[in-house]
Amino acid sequence: MDFSSDYKNRADEIAALFEATFTASEGAREGQLIGTLARDLIAKTKDDDLFVFSSWDGDALTGCIMFSRLSFDQDERTVFVLAPVAVATARHGQGIGQKLLTFGLDALRAAGVDVAITYGDPNYYSKVGFAPITEEVAKAPLKLAHPEGWLGQSLTGGPLEPLKGSSRCVDALNSPDYW
Repeated sequence: MDFSSDYKNRADEIAALFEATFTASEGAREGQLIGTLARDLIAKTKDDDLFVFSSWDGDALTGCIMFSRLSFDQDERTVFVLAPVAVATARHGQGIGQKLLTFGLDALRAAGVDVAITYGDPNYYSKVGFAPITEEVAKAPLKLAHPEGWLGQSLTGGPLEPLKGSSRCVDALNSPDYW
């Protein structure tokens, strides 16, 4: 398996992976929603505000994760939120997601990112260092439908100290549909 951070020339393929994966697990409406999110993140987000990591088996895209900037108005730390995440349906259960997440989090550490946050299944994301957090630790940019899925981790080696102020996500993620 190879990992890549090249995404601009592969936007259609990446969006198709998200759409197919979420359609298979959550239905056509969710597949279209997340496919659109992936397209919008790639097309509308400044390069400095987006990390995209993908895994490949030869020419086959097996997984993709995206991290976009989450800004806190009273905090200087660099924070990125993980969303969305997809592993090709036929490749589930092979450890691709965890390896890809580990690769991505290591790349964020190397780039000087201080904190990673995600919104998902605590049982899954805890395997790569995420732990449940409250909005007292990190205020979500929009109302969380499932607050138990609000997760974070420090990438600096120290504890995750509360982030100060309200938060703002990138435009592509700024919709209640994703929160």
